[in-house]
Parts: sequence; C-alpha cells; structure tokens
Amino acid sequence: MSQLLTPVRIGRVVAPNRVLMAPMTRSRASEGGVVGDMTVTYYAQRAGAGLLITEGVFPSAWGKGYVNTPGIETEEQVAAWKKVTEAVHARGGRIFMQLMHCGRVSHPSLLNGQTPVAPSAIKPEGQAWTPVGQVDFETPRELNLEEIAGVVDDYRQATRRAIEAGFDGVELHAASGYLPEQFLSSGSNQRTDLYGGSVENRARFVLDVLDAMASEAGADRVGIKISPEMNYNSITDAAPEETYTYLVGQLREWNLAYLHVALFGNPAVDYHALLRPLFNGTYLIGSGLTQESAEKLLQDKKADAAVFGAPFLANPDLPERFRVGAELNAPDRSTFFAPPTAKGYIDYPALVPAEVY
Repeated sequence: MSQLLTPVRIGRVVAPNRVLMAPMTRSRASEGGVVGDMTVTYYAQRAGAGLLITEGVFPSAWGKGYVNTPGIETEEQVAAWKKVTEAVHARGGRIFMQLMHCGRVSHPSLLNGQTPVAPSAIKPEGQAWTPVGQVDFETPRELNLEEIAGVVDDYRQATRRAIEAGFDGVELHAASGYLPEQFLSSGSNQRTDLYGGSVENRARFVLDVLDAMASEAGADRVGIKISPEMNYNSITDAAPEETYTYLVGQLREWNLAYLHVALFGNPAVDYHALLRPLFNGTYLIGSGLTQESAEKLLQDKKADAAVFGAPFLANPDLPERFRVGAELNAPDRSTFFAPPTAKGYIDYPALVPAEVY
C-alpha cells in the first residue's frame, strides 16, 4: 500500500494523505498585498493535499521582499485570505499560512522608501525583484533591541490574524536567507549583544518568534521550515551542523505541528539523519521529490510526510494522480512569477475538473 496516501497527524490536523503542497511564491497579489479571486481558486483546486502551505506572506509591510506578494497585516488582506480558507475548507482541505519576513533581501522601492532591516548592516549579494525589475540589493539597517521586539510582535499579530482568517496553522519561514535565517547565520549576523555571537544567541530570534507565534495559535498549530546550507540570498554560516543541531534540539519538547526540512544541492552532512532524531514530532521532507523517492523516504522512516512544489503547482489533483498512476502535467516555469494572470496559475488541467471558486 502507498504510504503517501495514508493519514498522518500534523499537530491538531489529521491529514488524509502525506502529499503536502510546498510554500511557493507566485506573485499574484495586488500591489497592496491583497490576494484575489484567482488565489481563492488556486488553493481550492489543490485542497486534496494532506496539507496546503501557502506562499510566503509578509507579517508586516516592513517584511515585504518581492513585488506582488501578499500580506496579513491589514483588514483587507485578512478578509481576502478568509475567502481562501473558506474555499479550501469547503472542499475538505487543510491550510497553513507561511509567514515570511524578507529582512535585508528587499529594497526601498518595496518598503515605501524605507531601508531594509537586518541583524547586521551587511549588504547581501544579488538583486531584488521590484516594480521596475531587478535591482541590486542595498545595505540594510541594523535593528536595535527595541525594534527586534517589535518584529517579534509583528509575527505574533500576524499569527493572530492568520487564525482569524481561518487558517489551520502557521509556518515560520526560517530558510532561504530571510530574516530568521539572517539572525541564525554567522555570515549575516555580526551582533555582539544577546542576539549575536554564540549559536545560542543567534538562535534566540527564531525561538522568540516561534514562542510568540505559539502563544497565539498554540504550538501544535505552528510549524517551522529550515534549509541548512541552502546558501540562497547570499546567506552563509561558518558551522551549519552546529547551528542546526542546536536549533532543532531546542525545539524537541515544544510539541510543534512539524519541522519542515528542505535540502538543496549535496551538503556533506546528511541533515535528515542528523536532525530527525532530535525532533519530537512530525518531520516533513521537501525539495525535488518524485512519487517514488517520497515513497522510499516514508517506507524507510526518514520522514512522516513529503512536500511537493512544482509537481503540485502543475497538478492540482496530485494525490489523486499518484493514486491512479496518471501522467503528470509539466510545470511551465516561465509563468511561476508572472504578472497576475490565470496562465500557469489556475489553468492546469485536472483529471476531473473541479468547481471554480
């Protein structure tokens, strides 16, 4: 029997299958960070997932890092997301919101002229996606202690609003070189106060944010995504094995909904073998999986569920296709971050066309 199609508990949620949809930036929101009717349809089409994890959503306007990405700060944004959760739940689905604060990986043109913030004033390599195209990152401004407390509270309030909008839980995006990983990593964090220096101090921001999120939703409705040695967005760490061993060890008794670990490339360390025994909860593996590779991970007890990105984007009924052995649609990568249009978003065919919301 397929392990992928068996139920699994994810915090308070009992998922009917272990085929989860990964958080994927789609850049279909309005300039004001409000999702529209197409986004309602997009997630409703994929409600057969064991769990849907949304695209990255900025907890406050300060955290926006890309053009046309959504937020969860204003009443209008909350009301728009309510339509999404209602449509997903109407089709029997479950959905978590990923909270993503981009920190230094942003640009003043996305922040009403304000300088991006970070643990330290270190300019990342690379370019930001702005309303006028790609432009070089700028040197960020270092957050002071009072501001750090304010950002932690932004996550707290965003979690409250996500639950108000009907989400079943929230995921902290602590990967991809965004603000939590900027604090966690020695290459982007050169602070000398209680948020920098030792691994205990560099992990403090992530733990503070998780604590704030759990205080609003309950720990069993909070997940965290990490990606050791991904090195995306100019992020580096001098001792990633030590860093992530410490962080995950701290989470062991938190009773979080899940730990989501996505590995890219070929790190010398087998982080799944290292981290899974340290986490006392549901362990999710993502990045580049196929039905066959995911089945093997589950059968070998290396993960509790599998997270699929592009295959779920192109196949709204992915679990059903796995069940019947149907051919998969190929994703059109040219439309991943296209302007807000239906092409490559809600026009992928399903085996049985679903009702449009």
